[in-house]
Amino acid sequence: MRDREATSQLVDVRQPWEFARASLPGAVLIPLGELPARLRELDPARRVILYCHHGARSHHALRFLLEAGFTQVAHLAGGIAAYSEMDPTVPQY
Repeated sequence: MRDREATSQLVDVRQPWEFARASLPGAVLIPLGELPARLRELDPARRVILYCHHGARSHHALRFLLEAGFTQVAHLAGGIAAYSEMDPTVPQY
């Protein structure tokens, strides 16, 4: 995951209050409900890595991006909650 962050677009699809509580370095906040309207902010030529709290919202976002024609899309299974277990600098909530 950390190796991919440098060359990928890391997108947090949670709500602003969640992003303020805990986020991953370099992530851009695009709440799931805003994703259709903000699709042009993402570069389809670059890999997009999505995450949320536990993985459900990012999975929905992944399906939406695939349907929109993005081909290099992944999501963080288990979300930031799972990531924070590996990286204690990311707070759990």
